[in-house]
Amino acid sequence: VQLQAFGGGLVQTGGSLRLSCAASGITLDRYAIGWFRQSPGKEREGVSCISSTYDTTYYTESVKGRFTISRDDAKNTVYLQMNSLKPEDTAVYYCAADFRRDRLCYLRRVFYNYWGQGTLVTVSS
Repeated sequence: VQLQAFGGGLVQTGGSLRLSCAASGITLDRYAIGWFRQSPGKEREGVSCISSTYDTTYYTESVKGRFTISRDDAKNTVYLQMNSLKPEDTAVYYCAADFRRDRLCYLRRVFYNYWGQGTLVTVSS
């Protein structure tokens, strides 16, 4: 089982990036997917999640209205569209998979079974 997060990079304040989380070895339509991020010296925090049934999405307060999570199960990929980026969004972003077939998803690490390796997002001021 492998999750690969990619799409990070260097962007100026106000710019946009789209992160992708591609899976191999599992079928993502059986999983809720979460995006987490970790800055140096800080705890890894939940950013957004989407349920396996597409019904439910959650966002941490600081990214609401700027980030959008979506999934394309045909491509076995989940996306995080990040707009209006701020320097405080700078972090390594990770995707994770939680095996469940319901309308739930969580922004807590403990629920997730599989993790990707992370992709670095740097927002310059």
